[in-house]
Amino acid sequence: MIYGFNAEEVFQIGIDLEENGKHFYEKAADLVDNPDLKAMPALLAQEEIEHVKIFKELNAQLPEAATKETIWDPDHKMNQYLQMMADMNIFRSGLDVDKQLSGIKTHEDALRLAIQFEKDSIVFYTTMQDATADTKGREFIGQLIYEEKKHLKKLALELKKHTTCKE
Repeated sequence: MIYGFNAEEVFQIGIDLEENGKHFYEKAADLVDNPDLKAMPALLAQEEIEHVKIFKELNAQLPEAATKETIWDPDHKMNQYLQMMADMNIFRSGLDVDKQLSGIKTHEDALRLAIQFEKDSIVFYTTMQDATADTKGREFIGQLIYEEKKHLKKLALELKKHTTCKE
């Protein structure tokens, strides 16, 4: 296990990812005319807002040890690595939401893109959890992972339901 990140850095990136996710889900809901299909992205946008609140509350509860630099890093290489990992997430990839959504032709396409976002987030948080030195910080990052897994499950069940109905 490598150490070098503090949980506060991870939470700051997490808050950005959640806000980008909210924006994506709001835009996705705007594109859908069918009220039954509009409900899922609208709900997920609201849950992203809740995630931001949860993440901010958890961040505020971090012990001082989870907010301090863990290694001497005068060139900020660890922060650059953290940014690179976050930028690999679908909502931090440099593509704007409108461009990402322009490729979506069906409800299944939107669900698959959202599922990829949640998977990317889980991988990011798990990697950062493993690289965080403070025990309490790792525990709190675990709560971020739990929230993302709930979204992933919800989306996967919706995709299965929607694709099963068409068969």
